[in-house]
Amino acid sequence: MRTVEWANGKVRMIDQTLLPSEEKYIDLDTVDDVASAIKTMKVRGAPAIGVTAALGIALAARKSEAASSGELLSEITKTAEILGSTRPTAVNLFWAIDRMLKMAEANKEKTPADLKEILITEATSIQEEDVKRNTRLGEFGAALIEDGDTILTHCNAGALACAGFGTAIGVITAAWNQGKKIHVFVDETRPLLQGARLTAWELHKSGIPMTLITDNMAGHFMQQKRIDKVVVGADRIAANGDTANKIGTYSVAVLAQAHNIPFYVAAPSSTIDLSIPSGDQITIEQRDEKEVTEIQGVRLAPNNTNVANPAFDVTPHQFVDAIITEMGINKPPYDQNLKTAR
Repeated sequence: MRTVEWANGKVRMIDQTLLPSEEKYIDLDTVDDVASAIKTMKVRGAPAIGVTAALGIALAARKSEAASSGELLSEITKTAEILGSTRPTAVNLFWAIDRMLKMAEANKEKTPADLKEILITEATSIQEEDVKRNTRLGEFGAALIEDGDTILTHCNAGALACAGFGTAIGVITAAWNQGKKIHVFVDETRPLLQGARLTAWELHKSGIPMTLITDNMAGHFMQQKRIDKVVVGADRIAANGDTANKIGTYSVAVLAQAHNIPFYVAAPSSTIDLSIPSGDQITIEQRDEKEVTEIQGVRLAPNNTNVANPAFDVTPHQFVDAIITEMGINKPPYDQNLKTAR
């Protein structure tokens, strides 16, 4: 499954807001459409957002009528600002934008036509590299999964969160493909139910056995010794190993440590942000209150209810037993070992 890709000069993606009821692919033909798709979470997941931003810049280049490469570079820079303002937490977004801008700057002496092709090629390379990175990541992570394990995951870090294959679910898929008999417990992941809507859908398509639970059931099943491992994704990893992921991940990590259950983070190296020393510097996105007060348009809470809706929380590094990237399995001390994980 390709979550997002370059197709016939447009950005094609599966509309994740419609899952699991409808599997619909949409073609985006403007930068504003791409920015809106990121903001409204038609596409989500840190690696997928990064790929989408790169493809959005390629789209802007393809549609540009700039008479010079300097003018085209100026348009690309404005496009980068638009896409960079969509979601603040996932570092992959900014990593991909920066890579595209550096490629544009390095080739600014080329003709506009040549520069356009260079940027399209670079964006599609980022797309293909994401799939390859996550496949390698899954193979490394599978070594941590034993035959017979029951694994808890939170939110969606599967193929839907990437250009393809997945990170946390990629680890699970790789273990399954090796013939290991595993079972997955899926947190529903309020408020947008990415676990119930997306992870459950992916696992059903893969034929991997799973059980859906509400977020507040995780501790119960750990206490009952029903969970052997926890594997989650990440949207940004600080230099010391502090990890931002979907809201509720921190609670799962605390529960896992209390029950002596290994807690693993799976993410491509582009998610590691060595420019920030700790998770205290990670910007946490605040989203619309309706995501909490409503489900698919049905009001749950009284009118005028005060709402807090942070999209992410930060799990301190001391709760993380290993960080899995396409470079291998990283163990503490992360402030030393993550330097070679990129």
